[in-house]
Amino acid sequence: MIATKWQLWTVIFGLGLGTFLLRFSFLGLIGNRNLPPIVLKLLRYTPMAVIPGLVAPATLWPAATGGETDAARLAAACATVLVGVVTRNTLAAIAAGAITLFGLPLLIG
Repeated sequence: MIATKWQLWTVIFGLGLGTFLLRFSFLGLIGNRNLPPIVLKLLRYTPMAVIPGLVAPATLWPAATGGETDAARLAAACATVLVGVVTRNTLAAIAAGAITLFGLPLLIG
């Protein structure tokens, strides 16, 4: 718990400075330079590496069920991955996951 107003503003300023320096290290220092093709190829996969890290906790230990694994969420994740791999269409994968997430509980009851 933050006790005083100065401590709160110090934390906010520190987090802002840290965020700026982290982004500046990539955009400001190497933003105008030509990167090797292998680095450019690897950077294209960064979002696909981040998304599972964001989705996995919500799928395996959702807060809505008190941290218990839910069959509907697991089925939705599997449907999303399967449709995404087969069709290579992001919107189709999202739609399949949403339909499974909201449709499966209606079918099961």
